[in-house]
Amino acid sequence: MKKILVTGGCGFIGSNFVRLLLSRRRDLAVVNLDKLTYAGNPENLRGVDSDPRYEFIRGDIADPGCVVKALEGCSAVVHFAAESHVDRSIANAGDFLRTNVIGTHVLLDAARAARIERFLHISTDEVYGSLPEGEANEDYPLRPNSPYAASKAAAEQMVRAYHVTYGFPTVVVRGTNNFGPYQFPEKLIPLMLTNALSNEPLPIYGDGKYVREWLYVEDFCEAVLLLLEKGDPGEVFNAGSGERPTNLDVVSAILKVLGKPESLVRHVTDRLGHDRRYAVDSRRIRQLGWTPRRRFNEAIGETIRWYQQNSRWWQPLKAHA
Repeated sequence: MKKILVTGGCGFIGSNFVRLLLSRRRDLAVVNLDKLTYAGNPENLRGVDSDPRYEFIRGDIADPGCVVKALEGCSAVVHFAAESHVDRSIANAGDFLRTNVIGTHVLLDAARAARIERFLHISTDEVYGSLPEGEANEDYPLRPNSPYAASKAAAEQMVRAYHVTYGFPTVVVRGTNNFGPYQFPEKLIPLMLTNALSNEPLPIYGDGKYVREWLYVEDFCEAVLLLLEKGDPGEVFNAGSGERPTNLDVVSAILKVLGKPESLVRHVTDRLGHDRRYAVDSRRIRQLGWTPRRRFNEAIGETIRWYQQNSRWWQPLKAHA
């Protein structure tokens, strides 16, 4: 049975991917390497952790010895592990450079030495920076504006260099804003809906007209699984929904589903260097047969119901944060 190393498998997207992989591919086993920072939560994999095909290793991707051990017997790597919250990167970029850049380099070195057959790197549409109009395809210039986005762009360039220089079989996927179950309640959608559930104010940066491309996490995980199997080495793929509401639109949709008043919205001082608009062209991955299965309005309803039914999961996290 082939083993896949998933880094950051206790995080939001990583845990959803581990669940999907184990449910869809009975012929695969998973080794989950996670440092268990504030956003890495073993509770995200409750129920899955008893599967005999699942193994957990607590460790840092920037620790060569730990990475070498985790790679033993693995044939592929899916690299989710990253510091990802823009506000935290503005306050302290150092952690982002260590994990996102140095950690990716350590992982690449060890994976190449282990003769890994496929290295799938999870990136973000934020590497393109803000687009005043149109869509960014995979050849669009990288113009990251936040320390977080810059660290992800740097990691991508290292991944590309390992393919070009060494012929290492890498694939990069640039995902758009994911949402769904198990997302740490500092990100926009879980923060807004948990505040609304608690009848607390909903803080919106600036005028709230910032545009993001929202994609349900299970749909993104299906894209990752497809690229793990069919992505050509050296290629980059955008994975987006094409649905681009403003932040205010997103908040209004949450309030409408919950039957809460718009008066809960509070406009607060804007984020430094706030990108106005993201939009990607996802035709390349769609040509492989992937397309999102859930529209935003359907998926936001599912997400809200999950948080309503799992307050024991998010309330302690929110109190600690």
